Amino acid sequence: MAHGTWGRRLRHKVAPLAVPVLLAIADAMLVNGVELDLEVGVSMVAAAALLVRRRFPLLVFLFTLPGLYIGYIWFAPMIALYTLAARRPGRARLGACALLLIAAHFFPYPISDFELTAYRENTLVLIDASVTSAAPIALGLLVRTRRELASRVEDLTRSLRREDRLLADRVKTTERARLAREMHDVVAHQVSLISLQAGAVQVSTEDAEARAGARTIRELSVRTLEELRHMVGVLRADGGEAAEARDLAPQPDLEELPRLIEMSALNVTYERGVVAGTGGANGAKTVERAAFRTVQEALTNVRKHAPGAQVRVRVDPVDTVRRAAMDGPQADGAAAAAEDGRTAQGLRVEIRNGPPDATATVPALPGGGHGLVGLRERAQSLGGTLEARRTSDGGFVVRAEFPYAAG
Repeated sequence: MAHGTWGRRLRHKVAPLAVPVLLAIADAMLVNGVELDLEVGVSMVAAAALLVRRRFPLLVFLFTLPGLYIGYIWFAPMIALYTLAARRPGRARLGACALLLIAAHFFPYPISDFELTAYRENTLVLIDASVTSAAPIALGLLVRTRRELASRVEDLTRSLRREDRLLADRVKTTERARLAREMHDVVAHQVSLISLQAGAVQVSTEDAEARAGARTIRELSVRTLEELRHMVGVLRADGGEAAEARDLAPQPDLEELPRLIEMSALNVTYERGVVAGTGGANGAKTVERAAFRTVQEALTNVRKHAPGAQVRVRVDPVDTVRRAAMDGPQADGAAAAAEDGRTAQGLRVEIRNGPPDATATVPALPGGGHGLVGLRERAQSLGGTLEARRTSDGGFVVRAEFPYAAG
């Protein structure tokens, strides 16, 4: 890992600074030798100035001109002019610097050696100087244009991705609205008919037991329609409206468990341990809602698969919660609590039923087989665990543990 970091630093930071300086030093020594004199001095100053060429490109270029004029070096002024074109591409600035480089290259040192009548030689030198100044400027402008194009392509890519996300959100919103319409048209209609039929039975029958059953059916139908209405609102909402709809939706908790058990029409024994105050623990309502849904799904499974069975529902606080399958935002808080020695507080729910009654009629209720899968996913999302298995006496047990989020 350390070697990789040093390698990246060498490629991206050290090499772009060191290589031009080394090339300029080598150029100065090849042209002027190693004996210290004026030519070597100004050439070395020009090479050293390249270390700060990115921060002060114009000043560095001016420092390299004496090296070209007196020391006849090439690399330092050309590299400095390239940097200036790539970082400060002003037309007037580049034109003036190009003229300065041409002049430093065209006129000899000392100036007294200049021969105005050497037309052929002066023309060749002028052409050479012009090409020498134009090449780094062209290359620098090309590199700068390439960088700008890459930046624009990156911006365009981000815009396209953002548009794709917006399109996906729009499709999702449309699908939610369609699902909401289908759910409302199909389910609400059928449940309304059930409620009306139960109301008719409640009014017309003289049998007290049948009247009580019809009243229970009506209450369940009304509650189902209420939850369906809120669910449809969530599906129709989007963004902040969805969050608001979730806040307005009914949020069952442990206080509603006795009513749920009473309306289940099962032989249930409900036991609840002393659940002390959560002390402001985060996610307490979420945990209680998960416990309620776990009991609700377990009782539904008993009604489907074990009619007439004895059922025992037990809710207890726990001091420690197993985190074998923990993931999600709550897992970090619980893991931190375990590391510093604190005890994780939580809730345990157990629904245990015996074997079905052989004389009871098994209701032909549809089932998709996803109930326990959904419960397990809910438990894992809260940082808890869920166990569902058959018992030795032919019954079934569902046990879930939910930790409160760390405060």
